Amino acid sequence: MNPWRGKRVLVTGAGGFIGSHLAERLAAEGARVRAFVRYSSTGSRGWFSQSDAPENIEFHHGDVGDPDSVRVACQDVEVIFHLAALIGIPYSYEAPRNYVRVNVEGTLNVLQAARETGARVVCTSTSEVYGSALRAPIDEDHPLQGQSPYSASKIGADKIAESYNLSFGLPTVICRPFNTFGPRQSTRAIIPTIITQLLRGPEVRLGALTPTRDLNYVANTVEGFLACGESPKALGGVFNFGSNAEISIGDLVQLIARLMGIEPKIITEHQRVRPEKSEVIRLIADNTRARELLGWNPGVSLEEGLKPTIAWFEQNIARFRVGEYAV
Repeated sequence: MNPWRGKRVLVTGAGGFIGSHLAERLAAEGARVRAFVRYSSTGSRGWFSQSDAPENIEFHHGDVGDPDSVRVACQDVEVIFHLAALIGIPYSYEAPRNYVRVNVEGTLNVLQAARETGARVVCTSTSEVYGSALRAPIDEDHPLQGQSPYSASKIGADKIAESYNLSFGLPTVICRPFNTFGPRQSTRAIIPTIITQLLRGPEVRLGALTPTRDLNYVANTVEGFLACGESPKALGGVFNFGSNAEISIGDLVQLIARLMGIEPKIITEHQRVRPEKSEVIRLIADNTRARELLGWNPGVSLEEGLKPTIAWFEQNIARFRVGEYAV
């Protein structure tokens, strides 16, 4: 049986990279999807403005920082996937207060609205909350380290969600994706940065090359969200969704360049380098809990996921300002 058919769900941040993929997948499964997108005077639906949305997606325009807007969006839904957030790490150095407002207070607004309805809330965390690995691979009990204002705001959001589960019995799940990539991702992320630059020539301008990342194709991450939203075993839990493998930024450039048939020339730019104590040197997930409790597996490998990602950016390169440093 399909657990999503006819189920009423809300996806905040539905116009974004992961949110749009998740909303489409839920719609394809037959769910009645309400997509919460940030209000703008243009009526933008984020990535859904670029193509027709499935008929079983309705749009709610608002702001997660506004409790009234969130309360209306949460009415009559059974599961809330909360993805709306500010996510750029470099910009968090410039606007830390805004990260607290959106990521911490926005999550609080969603949790409070869900408390009134009893909906399950799947909160989106990030591997950045772990900081540089003190032990590897990183399991869910690894200490949380706020090495950037962004990661600190997500730690705050996680703890608010945990408190609502323990204090009020709200059915919450914390979904902790490692470095998700795929079509539609912003060039503030490493893989789109590399691909778009290589599409214009062999020069690739980057920051540090030695940090490692656990890269996970977006379809794998979406499967993790679905498991968190449906499985009884997920309630009250925290789950890593990563590949349990790591690759350095330098080696990642070489892999992508090989798939594109290009010999890269790597140039280090100072503006792209994080402050020394803020850089996360190593990220690699221990995904044992998600495998054993939820039956989740990262079915698409890094190289398998890179091929459609490269193809998508080749077809959509005109959407991006290539080479411009996106914070």
